Amino acid sequence: MTPTPSPATALERDLLQRVDFDHGWGLIQRFSTLVRESGAPDEHEAADYIAAQLTALGIEHKVHEPTLYLSLPRESWVEMDGDRLRAKPPSFSASTTTVGLSGTAVYVPADRMRGTGDLFESRQGPELPDVAGKIIVTEGYAMPLTVQRFEAAGATGQIYINPGENIHWGICTPIWGTPTVENLASKPTTPVVAISNPDGERLRALLSEPADAGASARVQLTLHVQLEEGWYPCKLPVATVRGASDDFMLVHGHYDSWDVGIGDNAVGDATLLELARIFHEGREGLHRTLKVAWWPAHSTGRYGGSTWFADAFALELRKRCVAAVNIDSPGCWHATAYEEVMWMTEAEALCRGAIRDATECEAVGRRPLRAGDYSFNQIGLTSFFMLLSNIPTEEREALGFYPTGGCGGNIAWHTEDDVLEVAERSNLERDLAVYVTVLTRVLNAVILPFDFRGTVEELGEALEQYAVAAAEWLDLSPALDELAGLRRELDWLYDEDIPISGNGRPPASDVEDERTTPESLTADRVNTMLVELARILVPLGYAEGERFEHDPALPRAVIPRLAAVKALAAVAADDPDRLPFLQTGLRRRVNQVANRLYEAGQVVRLARE
Repeated sequence: MTPTPSPATALERDLLQRVDFDHGWGLIQRFSTLVRESGAPDEHEAADYIAAQLTALGIEHKVHEPTLYLSLPRESWVEMDGDRLRAKPPSFSASTTTVGLSGTAVYVPADRMRGTGDLFESRQGPELPDVAGKIIVTEGYAMPLTVQRFEAAGATGQIYINPGENIHWGICTPIWGTPTVENLASKPTTPVVAISNPDGERLRALLSEPADAGASARVQLTLHVQLEEGWYPCKLPVATVRGASDDFMLVHGHYDSWDVGIGDNAVGDATLLELARIFHEGREGLHRTLKVAWWPAHSTGRYGGSTWFADAFALELRKRCVAAVNIDSPGCWHATAYEEVMWMTEAEALCRGAIRDATECEAVGRRPLRAGDYSFNQIGLTSFFMLLSNIPTEEREALGFYPTGGCGGNIAWHTEDDVLEVAERSNLERDLAVYVTVLTRVLNAVILPFDFRGTVEELGEALEQYAVAAAEWLDLSPALDELAGLRRELDWLYDEDIPISGNGRPPASDVEDERTTPESLTADRVNTMLVELARILVPLGYAEGERFEHDPALPRAVIPRLAAVKALAAVAADDPDRLPFLQTGLRRRVNQVANRLYEAGQVVRLARE
């Protein structure tokens, strides 16, 4: 079978003719007057605006009203040597009492960030100095992994020196969505703040001054941190453009913001509105259904809106959703390159082709991070995109920009400077054409355009690396054997000579596999097979917990269930009494991985019978 659809259908050409940004630009202008903090009146007004636009366009929609757990930053500052430094607390930092938290500061340097992926990693080195009972000062953004490491090491407070003159808002909890009883204890327990780089330079200089004994001076700091935390009513609009089938794609993005948040993410909200309009106008030609969702609680609830939707509609998503597309920060100022586009491997050819055909640009892809409303990994949805176009790397370097997590690479990200000028209409229309192209190619594909051979190669490379790390301590052959069997099945499935019938497509050839006839292997049956492969392989590659749970917002290795294999050598050398316990747990995880690979192979094998 062929895993990619014809790139130029009549419907695709028709929909691309409808690309403009009149409705979307009106939304951006309206949102430029609204500080869309989740649960607040401005966010509710933004949801009402979206719903009113959908009503005016005649688009079916529903506004859900979940109550979500949020952490809302309020006033914060740092007292230093009789001076007051301006600060911003990330969501889910602990608050201080009215007198603040005082303590001795210790500086822990961090490596410089070089790319978007560095935002979420801990860059303070493998070994932390003695920070017990102290307030740490370090560089970067207050991200969950680093905050968690310092808390585990006994730090009582944390100060992050942001790389620029502005201070960036953020969120420091590792808990994905609303906490549960089981993970509530993972909430940060220390007050955390971010300060500007100029103020950070002053603080670093003070910490480096020698004391009388020749050691670093004992600098006393006081943190004042205030947040409001609790349950807040939110609004979650979802539009539905019905095709001939109830199977659907989910295209989504957050509409809450820090400040007025034009580049993150009013531009994405406007793009979603335009997509709802365009596909509604062309709905008579649609095979599959399109659902368009705007999430609250992305910024102050760690993807609380998308997580609520994943929980509330778990079985519908599991049964009917063929793929999910995240839209965050498209069409920003000077964003003309596609250098950091995220896609799951099975969607690589689809994404590259859509970007090339819509823009004449070649895209550089990467594995999706554990971020950005990717709340559907454990359900097993093939997903792609998050950020899309960016300011070219060379231009960002010439401008003195540092890595950010949105706004097309603009350092206005998560600051008061993320205003109307961050959006660029021509770039928005170009990116809108990318989304129209890629969505059409999934919605109307006779055979879903996903190639799981690449996914299996990605899993195989990870397994080989784990096998090297396991050395003589753990046998990974059960998983490797099942992976080889799955490879063979996929080679058969994607053989172009395999005849597929149904949905108006004639058999591809007269060649028949001995266990397959054109009558038995229909397009519908192949699509069911591809969806079921995603339900198995996506969680295997991206998730550690069980289906319908949500892994924490921490970096994930490929096949997270086996990540601890890399600790075997160190445990064998440093703590041999613990080694058998680690081996036992990992042996069970190898069996789990092997079984999932076997089940994936069975999905294909059963279709051949």
